[in-house]
Amino acid sequence: MQVHLKPGSAPNALPLRVRYREEMNCQIVHDSIHLRSGWTETFLLHIGGPAVGFATVAIDGPWKDKRTVLEFWVLPAYRTRAFELFEAFLATADCKSMEVQSNDTLVTVMLHTFAREIGTEKIVFRDGYTTSLPSGGAVLRCVTPEAETRAMLEERAGATEYVLELDGEPAGQGSILFHYNLPYVDLSMEVNESVRRLGFGSYIIQELKRLAYELGAIPGARCDPTNVPSRRTLQKAGMVPYANMLVGVL
Repeated sequence: MQVHLKPGSAPNALPLRVRYREEMNCQIVHDSIHLRSGWTETFLLHIGGPAVGFATVAIDGPWKDKRTVLEFWVLPAYRTRAFELFEAFLATADCKSMEVQSNDTLVTVMLHTFAREIGTEKIVFRDGYTTSLPSGGAVLRCVTPEAETRAMLEERAGATEYVLELDGEPAGQGSILFHYNLPYVDLSMEVNESVRRLGFGSYIIQELKRLAYELGAIPGARCDPTNVPSRRTLQKAGMVPYANMLVGVL
C-alpha cells in the first residue's frame, strides 16, 4: 500500500505520542513544545488505513524561520518502511534542519542518513546514584510558594526557584523546571563567582534531586558539551550522561 501524509495536530497525534513516550522512557527535552499554540506542525503518517506514525516540525520560538524536524516515530510493525515514510514526510514538510535526542533511535538514524553538518548542542543527563555531599555551611532555601510549585507541576510549566545562602548572604541559585513529559523535570544551578570550585554547585544539584523526588518527579539535566565544569558538577552530584541533543542541516 502507498505511503501518504495528512496534516494533523498535537491532539490528533496524542495516542501515538503516548506510545512514543513509553518507548523513550526518559525525559524528552522538547516535549512541552506540543502544548504551545502555533509552535509546531504535526503530520500523521499513513500506509493505507489508520495512522502508523507521526512527525513533528518546530516552526516558532528558536525555530522561527527555520522549519526543524523534532520527532519522527513509527509503530514497530511498520518500521520496515521507515525510510519511505521519512522521505514522503520531507517531500511534504519543507524542513530546513533537524534537532533530535540521540536516544530516540529511529529519528537519529534519519538524521545521520539525510542531514549534514551534524553536531551536538547539549548533553542530556539522568540521575544515576544518590550522593551525600556536605553543604559546606550553606543552606538551600526555596523562594517559590508551595502552592505555585504544585500548580506548575500539574500544568507542566514554569519553575520553582531556590537560593543558596552562605553566612546569610546569597551564594548561588537553583531551579526545578517542569515543562517536560511526566514525571520528568529539569534541574539548573548557578554559583556566584566568588565561591566557585568549592563544591556548592554539586551540592545544589544533589539537593534539587532530593526535592524533585519529594514532588514525585524524576530529575534530569543538560549542559553544553564544551562546559567541562558543568559536566563535572552534574556527575559529582550523581547525574550520568545518556544522550545528546543533535542538530543537522537538511
